[in-house]
Amino acid sequence: MDPTTPALLALEAGVSQKRVRDILRDLYGTLPADTTRWVLDDLQAEEVRSRLAAVDRSPGEWALEVGDTVRRKQLHRQYGGGQQGGISSSSRTSDIFIFTNPARGSRYGYDLHEGLQPDGSFAYTGEGQSGNQAFTRGNKSLLNAADEGRMIRVFNAQPPYATYVGAFTTGDPVCAFHEIPGADGHQRRAIIFNLVPLDANATLLAPNPGQLRLLKPQIGRWDPPDASDINVIVDATELPPGDRVVSRQEFQLQADFGSWLIERGTPPSRLRLPVAGAIIEPDLYVQDEGWVVEAKKSTGREYVRMAIGQVLDYTHNARTFDAEARPMILLPGRVDADLQELTADLGITVASRDGDGFELALP
Repeated sequence: MDPTTPALLALEAGVSQKRVRDILRDLYGTLPADTTRWVLDDLQAEEVRSRLAAVDRSPGEWALEVGDTVRRKQLHRQYGGGQQGGISSSSRTSDIFIFTNPARGSRYGYDLHEGLQPDGSFAYTGEGQSGNQAFTRGNKSLLNAADEGRMIRVFNAQPPYATYVGAFTTGDPVCAFHEIPGADGHQRRAIIFNLVPLDANATLLAPNPGQLRLLKPQIGRWDPPDASDINVIVDATELPPGDRVVSRQEFQLQADFGSWLIERGTPPSRLRLPVAGAIIEPDLYVQDEGWVVEAKKSTGREYVRMAIGQVLDYTHNARTFDAEARPMILLPGRVDADLQELTADLGITVASRDGDGFELALP
């Protein structure tokens, strides 16, 4: 029998756990210093339930906190929605429930793309075990979730239990298409949704068995990127206009800079860094100089600001492993004077295209 916890009582009553903990403190005081969570006996649980019966409930009040594990049937008993499948829409709130376990879904190809991504997003495979997946039922709900103001609540499914990972929304782009095998063994088009966390602990996601997990940084061979590396969304008429644009300029910039580095005797490498259950990788790593490089296709302010944030993140994580790391951003031209001052203050080298070569602005 499962232990009675504040999470279970809150779920039963459809109230927040804060309400439950307030009652517990009123009845029994605070937890002992050596205890991390409440576990109630039958008499305590009944006393709390009797108090909760008199509590005014707010419509749509959410009961679970990140990290809570409950039986899936208990979740649906309170919020409604189908108890089968990976996508379930609550019949009592605007929430959409997502259940992920890529290892269990491997016979349907779900293990190929589903999982935590280097940028902190979560790739989730849409529903449909055979044939091309379409924007119907749960897939349609996810596609329209942000426009309709619906919360996406993700769970790590380990039947009969589900662990609440947290609240997500759809990112930009909302999704992409990939080929995966179906239950019948035939290749089919799958919808891979791009979910980004709002309030979540992504380390609670089930590990993807198809994704490499590193214990330390890995330096490998660098090859110039080309257009085939870009994830082109097919049949893009089904998606919003903003999700259809693909640019190859940044890849060409990286390729040209890599060739320039090789000519000057400082060839680039790949640097793969394990961070919080995912693997992050800057665009280039120049081991001889310690340069960790993030490229952007434009010198526009938003692009430069994004590059600064990313390269500082890469550099910080590389240094935690005692790797030689000095931040560099790669741009197609010179930046404005105030951005030059900003990058210099942050210790970032700026490499910009200069004719057939590149110019380095050292901090």
